[in-house]
Amino acid sequence: MTDGVTEEDRVRLAPGVMLRQDRVRGHWQLLGPERVLILDEVALEVVRAVTTQAQTGQPPVTVGVAVGVLAAQFDAPRDEIAADVLEVLGDMITKGFLTR
Repeated sequence: MTDGVTEEDRVRLAPGVMLRQDRVRGHWQLLGPERVLILDEVALEVVRAVTTQAQTGQPPVTVGVAVGVLAAQFDAPRDEIAADVLEVLGDMITKGFLTR
């Protein structure tokens, strides 16, 4: 499910959600009001790709730009990366951790 996410969308952390590393348990997570989402390596890279600029005060990049960056970073086919990114983002938007 992609929740209608497109490559033209700009995705950011939902209000009240933070990306944090749990150093004790050794994983990254999204912390929201009364909820936590533990991120695997793929989900972490996707969240970083779409939110890094926004965390520095710049406008968020489009999902398409993030897909291009991830495809180059992992030397993987862009179409496969795009499908995975859209699925991960749609799931996180549905769960309320990200917003457009």
